[in-house]
Amino acid sequence: MGLVIAWSSGFIGARMAADTTSIYQVLFWRFALVTLVLAPFVALQMRKGLTARDLAIQALLGVLAMFAYLALGVKSIALGVPTGTAALISALQPLMTAALAGPLLGELVRGRQWAGLALGFCGVALAVGGEAGQAPALAYGLSFGATVALVIATLAAKALNSAVSLVAGLGIQSAVTALLFMPLAIGDGGLVPTVTAQFAAAVAWFIVFSTIIGYGLYWLCLQRSSATRIGSLIYLTPPVTMIWGWAMFGEPLHPAAVGALALCAAGVYLARQPQPAPASPSNAT
Repeated sequence: MGLVIAWSSGFIGARMAADTTSIYQVLFWRFALVTLVLAPFVALQMRKGLTARDLAIQALLGVLAMFAYLALGVKSIALGVPTGTAALISALQPLMTAALAGPLLGELVRGRQWAGLALGFCGVALAVGGEAGQAPALAYGLSFGATVALVIATLAAKALNSAVSLVAGLGIQSAVTALLFMPLAIGDGGLVPTVTAQFAAAVAWFIVFSTIIGYGLYWLCLQRSSATRIGSLIYLTPPVTMIWGWAMFGEPLHPAAVGALALCAAGVYLARQPQPAPASPSNAT
């Protein structure tokens, strides 16, 4: 539940950042400040031991799950892809993850889970409406590329074992992402922003809810469950985001959103990885 709420907060943060001078400035300062906050944990990890392999793994996760996912997604919307269509394309992530989890991770995806994933996708389609828009083909390609980047990061996080702690790993990922967003911010107004209440609120929102809690819970849940099951939770984010938008910005909440939330919840329930039955107590004395 925490993951769904925190992951949904990213769309609310984007809504807040839309009223600032530059979304890339917001994203740069988001990850630069997270890097500073988590620097003590990274330093502690370095004293305990940080191998080149572990550093490379965390850098890869930062490049894919943070920079590529956000930069490509933001650019696609800037080129004209409607947010509803972007959310629908993003909802392909659980299906793609499930399709690759078997051959790459050895995870068994059962028929019930496939049914749940399909039902969840229908729920997302109902929630966002699936409007096509008039964006160029490149824009849709960028949106799809953002989804692919998150899928690869999810599979890599499950397949590659790293000894880095969760918090230190998040700090390394944020540092890499800040460096990559730096030239984009420079080209889109410079690194020094006009600090307004809206800018400060958007950055603070992104830092606390979308980065530390959102990505933190994503990696934590991924450590404790299958990639298919965690991916299926993403289906709940579009309808939950609609509820956030209604509560915070007074955006209209259509009846279809309630039905979509029910469909997505049913899909997530079906997509849950069945837990093995507990072993029978031994009769040995």
